[in-house]
Amino acid sequence: MVSLVPAPAFLSSTPPAPLTGLGVDHDGPEGRHTVHSAGVVTQLFLLPGSDPHGHLAALIPLDADTLGRIEALTRFWRAWQERPAPADTRMTPQQRRRFRLMMQAADGRASGASYRDIAIALYGFKRVAADPWKTSALRDAVIGLVEGATAMIGGGYLQILRHRRRS
Repeated sequence: MVSLVPAPAFLSSTPPAPLTGLGVDHDGPEGRHTVHSAGVVTQLFLLPGSDPHGHLAALIPLDADTLGRIEALTRFWRAWQERPAPADTRMTPQQRRRFRLMMQAADGRASGASYRDIAIALYGFKRVAADPWKTSALRDAVIGLVEGATAMIGGGYLQILRHRRRS
């Protein structure tokens, strides 16, 4: 998420570029939430008094997540300026795929689907029917996906959004 605030007058003398590609606004007591979807999809948070068509500045807290926030701001700014944006490096393609499968498995389970039904939806009937269900590796995989999703829904999802830091 990129937090935007009104820019002090002394920071810029050029007229602001319009912030286009904004989704539906959701106002809250702390400010306005919206999604910028032109190029790279980015969640934006505008503090009270921020005008998306006025001079804006990014507010980046100095904490353990500062580098990730700077990368998100860079991707947003490059997309906004219609420049190629660097890939998001917080998750590998394999982690993205597993995350997607976990969320699909959790949705299925929340809707009352059995593990077998979820496996059929994710992997196809032929693949599930190829082995006895009680000893199938796909059964274990689906159970692991649901358990992983449950942990993420309980708050663990924040860990995948953070870069791993070397000790």
